[in-house]
Amino acid sequence: MHKNKHRAFLKWAGGKFGLVEEICDHLPEGKKLIEPFVGAGSVFLNTNYERYLLNDINPDLINLYQELKSAPDFFIGEARKLFNAANNQEQRFYELRKEFNQSTESLQRSLLFLYLNRHGYNGLCRYNLSGGFNVPFGRYKAPYFPEKEMYFFAEKAQKAVFTCEPFQNSFKRARRDDLVYCDPPYAPISLTANFTQYSKNGFSLDDQLLLAKLAKYNADKKGATVLISNHDTLFTRDIYSEARLTKIMVSRTISQNAEKREKVGELLALYKAV
Repeated sequence: MHKNKHRAFLKWAGGKFGLVEEICDHLPEGKKLIEPFVGAGSVFLNTNYERYLLNDINPDLINLYQELKSAPDFFIGEARKLFNAANNQEQRFYELRKEFNQSTESLQRSLLFLYLNRHGYNGLCRYNLSGGFNVPFGRYKAPYFPEKEMYFFAEKAQKAVFTCEPFQNSFKRARRDDLVYCDPPYAPISLTANFTQYSKNGFSLDDQLLLAKLAKYNADKKGATVLISNHDTLFTRDIYSEARLTKIMVSRTISQNAEKREKVGELLALYKAV
């Protein structure tokens, strides 16, 4: 795995491609991996379990995965048609974004979701309060069409079941000897500075606390092994105090200037099955 890493076909804020080795080193062998916050799926793509349960609260993401899994050749052929110079214009981007927001058809939304991910600013995924996708145009010279990555994902997805539900429900599905890897929205580095903004993203400090409790419960009472990634802060060290903690330093871009990178600490919290 370490020699030939597989990239996700989506751009994804907080994606785990750069940390895959460290994460995999902490995941023991087993038959089934559950991911309550799958995101772009870097851990799924770079591990080798017999079965996967992959969940995310974003229905557009899970729809896309289902469509790609069920008919890869057709889906990739249709998606390719959206990647051309004419569609890489600002006005056209906003037309297609509007079309996406008005569509209720699963295949059309999935194709446009991939288009918006690759043509939108920084690959962000963001919705307004009425549920409309509102990421601006990215201004890329020629957005990459991730055909090879999509085929790899689709092939591997044959081992996976996809769900779209709250993370608590994924834990209910865990059984003895299952492995659970959690990559939740990260806790704010500073509780005071980020508090109001943080609560709006739908993952509160109470959710962080609940996740830690579910991890411990599933390890102690159900015999599952749970690994969680998060920022290294006093708050996370407190809520994960009963896990085995490993600190890793990662590079983060801290301003719009990509040159300004600094190392920040991340925690891996491991709850071993009893």
